[in-house]
Amino acid sequence: MAPTVAIIGAGFGGLCMAIQLQRAGITSYTVFEKAGGVGGTWRDNTYPGAACDVPSSLYSYSFEARRDWTRRYPPQGEILAYLEECATRYGVRPHLRLNTEVTSAAYDEAAGRWRVTTSAGDEGLFDVVVSGVGQLNRPRLPDIPGMSSFGGTAFHSARWDHEHDLSGRRVAVIGNGSSAAQIIPRVALAAAHLDVYQRTPNWVVPKRNEMYGRGLRLAFRHLPLLQAADRERLYRFVETLVFPVLVGGWSKGLVTKRALGHLRQHVEDPELRAKLTPGYPIGCKRIVIDSDFYPALTRPDVDLVTDPITRIVPGGVETAGGTVREADTIVYATGFQTTDFLAPVEITGREGRGLHETWKDGAEAYLGVAVPHFPNLFLLYGPNTNLGHNSIILMIEAQVRYIMGCLPLLSARGPMEVHPATMDAWRRALDRAMARTVWEASCQSWYKNAAGRVTNNWPASTSTYRRIMRSPRPGAYTYG
Repeated sequence: MAPTVAIIGAGFGGLCMAIQLQRAGITSYTVFEKAGGVGGTWRDNTYPGAACDVPSSLYSYSFEARRDWTRRYPPQGEILAYLEECATRYGVRPHLRLNTEVTSAAYDEAAGRWRVTTSAGDEGLFDVVVSGVGQLNRPRLPDIPGMSSFGGTAFHSARWDHEHDLSGRRVAVIGNGSSAAQIIPRVALAAAHLDVYQRTPNWVVPKRNEMYGRGLRLAFRHLPLLQAADRERLYRFVETLVFPVLVGGWSKGLVTKRALGHLRQHVEDPELRAKLTPGYPIGCKRIVIDSDFYPALTRPDVDLVTDPITRIVPGGVETAGGTVREADTIVYATGFQTTDFLAPVEITGREGRGLHETWKDGAEAYLGVAVPHFPNLFLLYGPNTNLGHNSIILMIEAQVRYIMGCLPLLSARGPMEVHPATMDAWRRALDRAMARTVWEASCQSWYKNAAGRVTNNWPASTSTYRRIMRSPRPGAYTYG
């Protein structure tokens, strides 16, 4: 008898899990999605210029390659449309429970099943719970005094207010990461004046984002092997050139030189250029891939502000020294709560163990997918599976394949739970690999928790991860 499966979230991870269950003939699953549609981060982030910084040939499922991307780097709207098409094509929609937020999942030891509760108070029993909530789903607002006193319009970049016209406005964008780099050039074109508040500069490399011509799009559509070859070429390129940057390899100097050359090319003012030059190794924070960011900062109606913000006042932003810069609109491009995995869902395992309490010193999971004392709970895009150089879809597909391999084991042997000794060995191996990476350098990033531990990123190549995730090792788990 096929297990019943609860999937939390309908983004890339949750949909991939649902599709593979459907393809295997397992229809006893439910996808819980708190929003009104599928898409995850690509449904939420609709800010001007929203796009992926992974080439489009790498940004679709391997079993359902999209062949009509319009650009080298896919825009948000096309990615969302792709996910919606996948949900329909693979018959997932009848299994979706939209506008249904999971508030808790508790393991019933006597029944050997999970009790899943929603915000509406509904409950259901499931053999397996798969979290597909990801790492970039809960916007993070900064802790700045006076935010509630602001007299204008303020919103987070992931909750863009499309009814608010920026034309003629004085806008403040707080933050300068990947989302901000896409937003700033578009806001600068509309606003009367734009202040960009930067705490730490980022390494920026140019983005070749040419349109795909009709001929190439037709070739990709009718010659699938051509796009498959392009996908393989891009995969090997980033594994060979970009990944070594993150472990101090041969290409670190090359990419650093490229980034500094890009900065010199577009920013002639030595004072502004100094403000934009990072003082930490490239790759320690996520590298920004954008060609319009630097030119936007050189516009006469744009100011880069590096003085620390002391508070928000009704009429704008006050910086150190008491200077108030006027603003009628504030955009918080301040990222997400990336290290609070699965929050705010309350997960309770065996013996009443709470997952968030278990993770109080930092989230961790065996292979990024399983946690001791939480039988039949699996994570997609979990701790230490984020990438700084390649497509996360590669990781998600490896995880889904692994979980699909676990289903026959738990059906035959009973609830499966990763052995604590297995987790200990995995932690030691992960720590050894992480010590070689640039993320351990003394820079602040969303890859680290408050204690400075890297909880988000995978410290090796994607080919290594895909190899170890080919199939579960039965001896790594206990059963029953």
